[in-house]
Amino acid sequence: MKNKRRKGIYLLPNLFTTAGLFAGFYAIVAAMKGLFHEAAFAIFIAMVMDTLDGRVARLTNTETDFGFQYDSLADVVSFGIAPALVVYSWSLFSLGKLGWLAAFVFAATTALRLARFNTQVSTVDRKYFQGMPSPAGAGIIASMVLFGSSYGLPAIHLAPIIALLTVLAGILMVSNVRYYSFKKIDFKGRVPFFAIVFVLLVFVAISINPPGILFLGFFGYGVSGVVMTLWGLRQKRKARKKT
Repeated sequence: MKNKRRKGIYLLPNLFTTAGLFAGFYAIVAAMKGLFHEAAFAIFIAMVMDTLDGRVARLTNTETDFGFQYDSLADVVSFGIAPALVVYSWSLFSLGKLGWLAAFVFAATTALRLARFNTQVSTVDRKYFQGMPSPAGAGIIASMVLFGSSYGLPAIHLAPIIALLTVLAGILMVSNVRYYSFKKIDFKGRVPFFAIVFVLLVFVAISINPPGILFLGFFGYGVSGVVMTLWGLRQKRKARKKT
């Protein structure tokens, strides 16, 4: 597929990218000060900005090679380095060398995930991601920190489990596990009335208990790819036996 992105720099989409980069950097600063609520929410804000910059670029026909590369570099900071340092400052520091190695694995796998995505963006099925997307990996880490700090969980005592979850999130990002991308959803088309009601209920649920709902949502998405991939392999085995 031929690259249709323009040359040059456009202000509007790059403003959203810069805002996401700022949020990721602020998450690191907040974590260094022990403000883990603020750090986690900053990562979520970076996720929103990452969603908006691409959509704004497509809607305004301002997709460029510069914007594409800038977005990827910003994602490494916001969804790789920032979550790794936040979870390290919150819990993993207590494990010493193993702690910062677990955080590094997450940061490195995020960079690898983004590099692989950039090289396959024109060839892969848009309906699915190959490996968990980096914003979802960051969401798992951020929601875990937000949930733990909100309910006063003993992060230091739970450090081995948190380290394991951090490494597993990184591994899922560079795996071949398929995740639904939501890119085939037509936001401009007509939807059933129930769809609007469902979206409303989701917002209400998040408002009632943001740490709990975000935690369940991101972990559920992380597990969904594994379940979907295993189900697909099972169906293929059944098909082979029939033939």
